[in-house]
Amino acid sequence: MFAKKECIAMLLAGGQGSRLRALTRKMAKPAVSFGGKYRIIDFALSNCVNSGIDTVGVLTQYSPFFLNEYIGTGEPWDLDRLYGGVHILPPYESAKGAKFYNGTANAIYQNMGFIERYGPEYVLILSGDHIYKMNYDAMLKHHKQMGADCTIAVLEVSKQDASRFGIMSCDEDGFVFEFEEKPKNPKTNLASMGIYIFNWKILKQLLTEDERNSKSGNDFGQDIIPKMLEKNFRLLTYNFNGYWKDVGTIESLWKANMDLLDGDSLLNLHNSCWKIYTRNAAYPPHYVGYGCEVKNSIITEGCRIYGDVSCSVLSPGVLVEEGASIKKSIIMADCVIKSGACVSYSVVGADCYIGKNTSIGINKPIINDLNERKITVIGPKTKFSDNTVILSKYMN
Repeated sequence: MFAKKECIAMLLAGGQGSRLRALTRKMAKPAVSFGGKYRIIDFALSNCVNSGIDTVGVLTQYSPFFLNEYIGTGEPWDLDRLYGGVHILPPYESAKGAKFYNGTANAIYQNMGFIERYGPEYVLILSGDHIYKMNYDAMLKHHKQMGADCTIAVLEVSKQDASRFGIMSCDEDGFVFEFEEKPKNPKTNLASMGIYIFNWKILKQLLTEDERNSKSGNDFGQDIIPKMLEKNFRLLTYNFNGYWKDVGTIESLWKANMDLLDGDSLLNLHNSCWKIYTRNAAYPPHYVGYGCEVKNSIITEGCRIYGDVSCSVLSPGVLVEEGASIKKSIIMADCVIKSGACVSYSVVGADCYIGKNTSIGINKPIINDLNERKITVIGPKTKFSDNTVILSKYMN
């Protein structure tokens, strides 16, 4: 007989990620490559393990094959456990028939049987598309110490970005008295990170009631949190001060990768006390040829560099031929950049072939009203013949 788990995590990883355009046509957003050797989902899984949470349900839906294969038994994250560990939870057919997940709350509702199996006192709700390092155990201790029914991780954002988030108004002890989901005129800049700790008995009750409400959108931000405020539950905030980025757009994914190249960035992946674990294929060591120039870049295993690379992130197995140039770009695994080709301010998906003297992207990208650069993106397995010029924003 196994002991009950105090806290288990439910990781929402079923989103299509339509704003990532060509990169997510055939895979879920959490499976997208990041930082050369990682996948986006590595961060939430590693945070769980580093925080002492050894039971994680990963809720998948959109194009799940690659993500399911990638996670496997959970061994790279030390989540291959006899009791607990990582479990893939796709939608399934019940006695009432097949039903896809309809909102974040409904996804958890459909998996209440999985949660009940471990009899937890607390349930941690996570998103699989954020880049950050966070100690969930410290958040849980704060939740218990303050006697909260639900604790929401929050961070301060700029006033211009606040309308993109759920915004909290709190008292001096951090308890929420008002919540607005993506308000046009936000009253504060305290934004929800989409990370919640619930007392399981209360969450179970709320999910059951929400499912019976035909007018509900079955969403935590739009429905569950407002309902808790309406019923005077104790909603507490937990302030997060580290690096956090929602990489749901091409521009934010590109910017987060560029942040890795900033020596002063809060996104430090070299901290041995809080490792980010990943599943890596076997590649030989990288090679940088004589006479080429590599500046302020990440070059991972299996890369062969004979041209020039500046302020870029190259995933395993990339070939950059002599005379080729890469600037301010992300090149994903096993791409071939032929001689004379130039790639700048771009995100190039895996297994692409960039022909000789081809030009991808522009040297001075447009900056929009949100100060985001317009980055060119090339979908996986795209092939360009010699002397092609691609200056448009999206290609797949």
